[in-house]
Amino acid sequence: MPLAKALELAQEYDLDLVEVAANARPPVCKLMDYGKFKYESAMKAREARKNQAHTVIKEMKLRPKIDPHDYDTKKGHVVRFLKQGDKVKITIMFRGREQSRPELGYRLLQRLAEDVQDLGFVESNPKQDGRNMIMVLGPHKKKTEAMAEARQAQEARKAEAKANPGRSQNPADAEAAPEAAAEEPAEA
Repeated sequence: MPLAKALELAQEYDLDLVEVAANARPPVCKLMDYGKFKYESAMKAREARKNQAHTVIKEMKLRPKIDPHDYDTKKGHVVRFLKQGDKVKITIMFRGREQSRPELGYRLLQRLAEDVQDLGFVESNPKQDGRNMIMVLGPHKKKTEAMAEARQAQEARKAEAKANPGRSQNPADAEAAPEAAAEEPAEA
């Protein structure tokens, strides 16, 4: 179709004449609402970015002589990071005479790897780096899967809250409510 006729047709239908394939012989053009096309392509790009996951490496620092409770706390953080789909870099910091006993750090890293093996795997084996010993744990599930699960759990909580208005979703609040009721004196 000649260019003049195509432009006339575009004006008649109040559309834009957009060149789709400039390198083709003859060039290919399309009649469309270009503003709507740009908006829809921007929305598709935005949706794709929303589902995109950035790989994040979280770091947890430990000492070879760590207290059992502190170890449990740090392990809880590592578990949370792995559940969120992030990699975790575990660093054991040695000081003074601790540097002559690197096997303590190695055993601690192996113990941590065994404790979280259902959520992650050892991506980089423990290695000594000056005063520090480093190991990297990777999650079994991808970041996008973890994000999707978190989104579903959040939607389930919202649906539960909508189904049971007035009831707290926090289990600690549910346990505290009967105790608070028992503490209030009856009015006489």
